[in-house]
Amino acid sequence: MRLTRVAQPLAFAGGALLALPMLVLQTDLVGGQEPIERSAQHDFRVVTVADGLIVPWAMAFLPGGDMLVTERPGRLRIVRTGRLLPAPVPGVPAVRAGGQGGLLDVVAHPRFAENRLLYLTFSKPGPDGKTNTTAVVRGRFENDRLMNVETVIEAKAWSEGEGHFGSRLAFDRDGYLFITIGDRQVYPKDLEGHPAQDLTTHHGKVLRLHDDGRVPADNPFVGQQGALPEIWSYGHRNQQGLVIDPDTNEVWATEHGPQGGDELNLIERGKNYGWPVVGFGVMYRTGAAIHGGTMREGMEPPVHVWIPSIATSGLMRYRGDAFPRWRGSLFAGGLGGEQLVRLTLDGPRVTNVEQLVQRRGRIRDVRQGPDGFVYLAFEKRDGTATSIVRLEPVPEP
Repeated sequence: MRLTRVAQPLAFAGGALLALPMLVLQTDLVGGQEPIERSAQHDFRVVTVADGLIVPWAMAFLPGGDMLVTERPGRLRIVRTGRLLPAPVPGVPAVRAGGQGGLLDVVAHPRFAENRLLYLTFSKPGPDGKTNTTAVVRGRFENDRLMNVETVIEAKAWSEGEGHFGSRLAFDRDGYLFITIGDRQVYPKDLEGHPAQDLTTHHGKVLRLHDDGRVPADNPFVGQQGALPEIWSYGHRNQQGLVIDPDTNEVWATEHGPQGGDELNLIERGKNYGWPVVGFGVMYRTGAAIHGGTMREGMEPPVHVWIPSIATSGLMRYRGDAFPRWRGSLFAGGLGGEQLVRLTLDGPRVTNVEQLVQRRGRIRDVRQGPDGFVYLAFEKRDGTATSIVRLEPVPEP
């Protein structure tokens, strides 16, 4: 056994920049099982669930035990009884696969056992063949096929670029559907006039809809001239983590900063989260300043910031029984950081940050399984095959 001090990135919490060192106990075991990994609260093993996936982007668990996995090139796959079925699911809409675009999130309707409705996000090609946007569809998942597919929303965020689609989905406990739309990499030259600050577009927004795409009457900008009624919050960059706490109904999101400044935000009705007017990052390569400052009245500060960035993707709030001392923690995946981050919360405040599952690959998605285990989807930049794994607790002596 060895005791290692791991250097944490700088983090912003409660108005201060903090360096957060962490002690991690590590033990390597052999003998037929995966090595035990030790953390401050629980020992666990990282166990492979499925191999051979090409750029997996999201996971969803269905009643009956199946797991669905999206592959960004445009395939929806089924993992059944521990095996990745060879054929992709028919009926998935055509996607614009390239850059960061393709088939992205997958979420089952809260009443999936009754209605069999499945929701997908993807980069939708425009009729001109040049532009694309984030779109959401739903369809009935029957006999391993997607049928009766219909559009829920086609975001007003068209671009010829292939980045910053956002694209995460989550249902709250009242059945409303929340959708993240990225800023589509619009260059932050005019800070105040940037599309993320413009309520006439869906660039850099969180949207809130009924499950069929209708706009709820109590959305904050309904009836406001010059504002799209689907908008719930604005001033975001590229939110690739989204989770709604089933106990509190709080909406949490992580978003990519530029060079530095990834954020964890508590998303609230009608609020402005500042991009690109305020923030903690700088320009890629040059390090030049972007923002007018780090905070401004009327713009919500992040709950937590990663400096340097870990390229956050995938977000989960753990409410399972397999790891009881992790209950209530947020788990965020890191792409560039190649790490799983556990954040301990006290209300809306982060009190501790712990790095787990480091240097195994780019973590694209994080989900809690029905067994209470923590599932991770890894991807590679070069598009070669990767795995879905899960964290299994090691029984305490």
